[in-house]
Amino acid sequence: MAIKRLVLSFPPHMIDQPITYQLVKKYDLMVNILRARITPNEEGRLVMEISGKKKNLDEGLAFLDDLGVRVEPLAHDIRWYEDRCIECTACTSICPTGALSVKRPEMRVTFKHEKCIACELCLPACPYKALEIVS
Repeated sequence: MAIKRLVLSFPPHMIDQPITYQLVKKYDLMVNILRARITPNEEGRLVMEISGKKKNLDEGLAFLDDLGVRVEPLAHDIRWYEDRCIECTACTSICPTGALSVKRPEMRVTFKHEKCIACELCLPACPYKALEIVS
């Protein structure tokens, strides 16, 4: 199974089209929307994780290209520097996916990279700069 994290940019005339539905229905892909910004009469932006058989994924991406949807790989990621972390847990309550959590009873902060959606909410929450964006 192939998995990609992508940023989709939709032209204003396409924001009301059921494009993710078609990716699921026509191409048998699993779509996990990580972040979205859709405003009428403006460009729409969707950050998503998409997975499925490689052939289906390639066909789905070709479908998006044919529609005029700009597709780019998610350009950044979050890195946790365990040696900078003082276990204050400020980041754990703000993390929407549980990628940053507290291991109990030790009260240790843990980071599960595979759960991270790079929403960046944790960055300003950490006073010790234990989290940062990497390209």
